Amino acid sequence: MLSSLESKFLLISRLAVGWLMFYAGITKIVNPAWTAGGYLANAKTFPGFYGWLAAPENIGWVNFLNEWGLTLIGVSLILGIGVRLFSLFGAVLMLAYYFPVLEFPEVAHGFIVDEHIIYAAILLLFAAVRAGRYYGLDNWCANLLICRRYPQLHKIWG
Repeated sequence: MLSSLESKFLLISRLAVGWLMFYAGITKIVNPAWTAGGYLANAKTFPGFYGWLAAPENIGWVNFLNEWGLTLIGVSLILGIGVRLFSLFGAVLMLAYYFPVLEFPEVAHGFIVDEHIIYAAILLLFAAVRAGRYYGLDNWCANLLICRRYPQLHKIWG
């Protein structure tokens, strides 16, 4: 169990990362010209895989998952609901952003570690400590009939 001060710092961190993710997603959604195509097509690591994602037949669903994934991860963190599950999705997404700019050992903004690795680590921390239970809606969710009836659901979700 975290102390009151630790819980408040966790809340502040969760809100800050949540806002960052939400803003990144929502600005992509409202910009009809936005696409991940250029980022993916210029991947330095796994260019075949990222090139496949950037292909015209795939870029539509890739853009959709990117836009709405970031937005929903942000909403989850801000509200503190489904934090465990959405944090895991977010960590995977951040790793997917990391590899295109990796020219080992250098990345766009660092040496081996860049902001995507930091975000992934923070998101994994949120999942591990179940950050949504601290000043979030995950505790409320635990009391819903479906979560009481299927406790494994809440273990995965929150």
